[in-house]
Amino acid sequence: MADRAKILLVDDREENLIALEAILSSLDLVPVRARSGEEALKALLNTEFALILLDVRMPGMDGFETAAHIKRRERTRNIPIIFLTVVDSAPDYAFRSYAAGAVDYLTKPFDPWVLRAKVSVFAELYNMHKRLAEQASLLRERLAGELPPDTPDGGVLPELSRRLTAVEDELARVRELARKAQDPTLSGPLSDLGERVLHLRAGFDALS
Repeated sequence: MADRAKILLVDDREENLIALEAILSSLDLVPVRARSGEEALKALLNTEFALILLDVRMPGMDGFETAAHIKRRERTRNIPIIFLTVVDSAPDYAFRSYAAGAVDYLTKPFDPWVLRAKVSVFAELYNMHKRLAEQASLLRERLAGELPPDTPDGGVLPELSRRLTAVEDELARVRELARKAQDPTLSGPLSDLGERVLHLRAGFDALS
């Protein structure tokens, strides 16, 4: 079975972490807790995450400082971050969140359905990127003649075509989910993924 996407939940309050886990419990993903910015950075050293839900107000290293460290690291700079904070936060928090590299900003108490929908789409995008990378690697090996000499073309190409078609179908489904959620923050990641799928399809068509 394929590894499930991991979501990093960063909040200094235990009750908030419990609430986030409850909201996300119906999704096929693995939540990982961090009680501080320092714990979050340690978790990011050895684990790959699809998304980070990051509380703004934390003692010591707050959410903005934590995000700055995440974005400075080559390995983690492209992980999407959604900031979470209370509704009475300073008026410039939204601006500071986007300036820190967040893809979105939600105030507490937030609509559980909205958060679940956003997390679901980002987890889908992460899984699709991983599958697309695997298929691109297989296609590159085939184009470079690096597959074992006894690998029959009749087995490789149909399998690659089937996988690519499945990704194209899934991309169409995720685009529809994003459209229904009316979430403009997803347009960039979806556009990038769409370009990668088109390039891979072009490479496959050239090979076949």
